[in-house]
Amino acid sequence: MLHEELTRAIIGAAMAVLNELKPGLDEKLYENALTIELRARGHTVEQQREFPVHYRGILIGKLIPDLIVDGKVITDPKNSLRVQ
Repeated sequence: MLHEELTRAIIGAAMAVLNELKPGLDEKLYENALTIELRARGHTVEQQREFPVHYRGILIGKLIPDLIVDGKVITDPKNSLRVQ
């Protein structure tokens, strides 16, 4: 897996956030908490950076990933709550 060590670190930070906040909150709250957690662990994090997307030289929109960690891994934190 590409960037396996970094991916494991991101998953570990995400689990720490989820264990503290618990499921059921708004996605943006998890994103903000994960940003705090990753930075506390020494990572650089960019939130909501915009990338223009072109098709045949024409701008067709923009891509806005939730987080870019250490300039290498894009992550999109989601929370799902299963109700039974």
